[in-house]
Amino acid sequence: MEEESDSRKINNSFLRDHNYATEADIISTVEFNSTGELLATGDKGGRVVVFQREQESKNQPHRRGEYNVYSTFQSHEPEFDYLKSLEIEEKINKIRWLPQQNAAYFLLSTNDKTVKLWKISERDKRPEGYNLKDEDGRIRDPATITTLRVPVLRPMDLMVEAAPRRVFSNAHTYHINSISVNSDYETFMSTDDLRINLWNLEITNRSFNIVDIKPTNMEELTEVITAAEFHPHHCNTFVYSSSKGSIRLCDMRAAALCDNHSKFFEEPEDPSNRSFFSEIISSISDVKFSHSGRYLMTRDYLTVKVWDLNMESKPLETYQVHDYLRSKLCSLYENDCIFDKFECVWNGSDSVIMTGSYNNFFRMFDRNTKRDVTLEASRENSKPRAILKPRKVCVGGKRRKDEISVDSLDFSKKILHTAWHPSENIIAVAATNNLYIFQDKVN
Repeated sequence: MEEESDSRKINNSFLRDHNYATEADIISTVEFNSTGELLATGDKGGRVVVFQREQESKNQPHRRGEYNVYSTFQSHEPEFDYLKSLEIEEKINKIRWLPQQNAAYFLLSTNDKTVKLWKISERDKRPEGYNLKDEDGRIRDPATITTLRVPVLRPMDLMVEAAPRRVFSNAHTYHINSISVNSDYETFMSTDDLRINLWNLEITNRSFNIVDIKPTNMEELTEVITAAEFHPHHCNTFVYSSSKGSIRLCDMRAAALCDNHSKFFEEPEDPSNRSFFSEIISSISDVKFSHSGRYLMTRDYLTVKVWDLNMESKPLETYQVHDYLRSKLCSLYENDCIFDKFECVWNGSDSVIMTGSYNNFFRMFDRNTKRDVTLEASRENSKPRAILKPRKVCVGGKRRKDEISVDSLDFSKKILHTAWHPSENIIAVAATNNLYIFQDKVN
């Protein structure tokens, strides 16, 4: 985060009218691809919307950063499990891109039970001049065919197609909370509350269970898995976090079933801060490896922590996201907000981290300068090229003109999902049913 990092401009925003927004429009995941040229969002209605970055033109060089809708498709439909009498939501829990190998793009999307591999490709030519079919696709009478034609490809308007290439299903008893593509680009893992499964991208009818924390007697269950991710460079290493605030690093070379971890990261609890809510707010909602693979970042309800993989005893850095809510935990428990699962992201160089909060606020922490800033994604700021002003929350005493009181925060407006461009200072922020894209101030 440079000097201008607390004055970012909106680059683009995709707004759905609040008056007509339905539950299905709420964005549930945001993800850039490995180049940052594409940005995918998933929503509670099972839809995936892919945005593509505009190419730079000589006439309008400042438009380079803008993202426009590239493809929209229905990834998942609502289903019903007749054996368990359970409705399976269509909501997209996670999207993960695969590295681009050819002209097409591939992404994995998952709901609570089923992971799908989608191919997104472009078509700008169509074949014409078939022998056995007429131009409308109807089969011709062979008796009428007197000459042999060579089919030709004719130009047509560009069409972007999304097609499901693989469906990975029937492997999870509990709800899938995360998926992660391995650095070997051949395998990926899907994680639910109690188990982690390893899949080959080519094989849909078989997966391998690599973590299983389900006790024989479910009454003895004390924790669940909340998130998991593969190491960005070592294909044998992955981490998973738990609802008790611990992170386990596992090595698949050690055993086929990674029930015994290689490393265990947990911060000892301060007895003076112990309360009824301690266990709830210590639950980790997201875990992310840094791009370098040296650090881990975890998000719990009130803080973001950065861990060094070589130091298990305590986090290297701890950042307070919204410590002013500590006195409000009782009311947050009553309205269920205390169970919100906030995500966290690194910038491309691992020097800045970002995570969301309430009132459509999101927080950025510079690891080098130790400066932090609170910014707001709102309709008032959504005019193109508008500068974002830092926001401050007033806890008590006299409130300044530009501050907002902690009592007037809107807890229904929350930023749970964010994404950072892999190499540039461009961020995507999902605020309920709206997607905001910001970039560093440009002249």
